[in-house]
Amino acid sequence: MKDPLKKIKPQVRALSAYHLKPYDCAIKLNQNENPYDLPAEIKEEVLSFARTRPWCRYPAFVPDDLIATFAEHYGWTREGILVGNGSNELILATLMVTLGPGARVLIPVPTFTLYKLESTVMGAEVATVHLGPDYTFDLDALRLAIREQMADLVVICSPNNPTGCILENDDLEAILKETDALVAVDEAYHEFCDRPSCVGLLSRHPNLIVLRTFSKAMAMAGLRVGCLLAHPDLAREIGKAKLPYNLNFFSHAAATVAIKHRATLRERIDHLRGQRDFVYRNLREIRGVRPYPSHANFILFEVEDPKRVFDGLAARGILIRDVSHYPMLSKALRVSVGTDEENETFLKALKEVMVSCSPPSLQGRGPGG
Repeated sequence: MKDPLKKIKPQVRALSAYHLKPYDCAIKLNQNENPYDLPAEIKEEVLSFARTRPWCRYPAFVPDDLIATFAEHYGWTREGILVGNGSNELILATLMVTLGPGARVLIPVPTFTLYKLESTVMGAEVATVHLGPDYTFDLDALRLAIREQMADLVVICSPNNPTGCILENDDLEAILKETDALVAVDEAYHEFCDRPSCVGLLSRHPNLIVLRTFSKAMAMAGLRVGCLLAHPDLAREIGKAKLPYNLNFFSHAAATVAIKHRATLRERIDHLRGQRDFVYRNLREIRGVRPYPSHANFILFEVEDPKRVFDGLAARGILIRDVSHYPMLSKALRVSVGTDEENETFLKALKEVMVSCSPPSLQGRGPGG
């Protein structure tokens, strides 16, 4: 009997697909989304544009006007910008043009699992380097691993998902100066960070690639818009792996309008940053919970029994992310920052769950025991 699966790469068959198990919960704090939808007036402006377009025609092959808008917004040359159906498409394009059998990619872990999964699909050799104490970037370990592994590509998420740590620009520049590897920095959560973007390093380091998205801070997860910024020669080569007509005109319009109204969106982003700090402070007060500082719109925290806590919250209608299967994170969970009301409800429910998880002799005691 024929077995068509024999034609699939062995390394692909050994992988588990990236997926999320569906849960029916009233409060959804598991995907790092902006909980505040785009204002009605912004939506109406996008809809007005979409109504004037012939839906039977393809979108722009190269969205020059949007690229020009991005060039002004990010402060980089339009020749070095690619637009994608979410930044994930552009991450994939970067991997496609750089990786293959014999090529080496280095990834600090724990991080977004898609990097390793897709690199493995490409047939590359995947090396990892662990984050340091308290889940922060260990610059010395990272630089040593790049040299020892002779990496062709280094993929860094900053702020990092799911730990929330950042790689400071001075540290990134030290890496860029001493390696000829391409260094791709995924800044999906940058707007929630109080540090400057690494886009400012592009003019000095032609081996740097920066990825940005509208899915998180810009409240457009349902529309899938991302961009890649790199030296024009590098962007041209990566662009060869991008699908034609990859950005539909509706998403094109939404991104243009969102940038136009960025001051309004900035107010909401600042509010979420304040709520992140509020949630962090309150997590520190709950016995048995150890949260870690975050520069993103989520917080990683550790508990003794993450599955029991996850299930306890889900039973109360609150969905967070169980990341205890990630490297180094056997006791960890991740919660996205929600609305004020969602955050209050989450904290109250977590306190209840933690009491139910504690031995009777410890129940009722405060954070200090």
